[in-house]
Amino acid sequence: MMNCQEATRLLSEARERPLSVTEKWALRFHLLMCSGCRRFGTHVDNLGRWAKAYAKGKGELPASEPENDPNVESPRQ
Repeated sequence: MMNCQEATRLLSEARERPLSVTEKWALRFHLLMCSGCRRFGTHVDNLGRWAKAYAKGKGELPASEPENDPNVESPRQ
């Protein structure tokens, strides 16, 4: 069974290379049980989108800004 360290490594690597069928299934199974790793995956995806937008010279963030992400705490007023 996959642990969180392996899952987060695969979530990061998936941005750079296609995962094998075995890796995909093991990761999916782990993510079904682990909310922390699901949250990490959401953050990795958001960071990737923001980095691409920044590299293209766009001044604003893509549609899924942290304020709209239920996994990110909003600052208290």
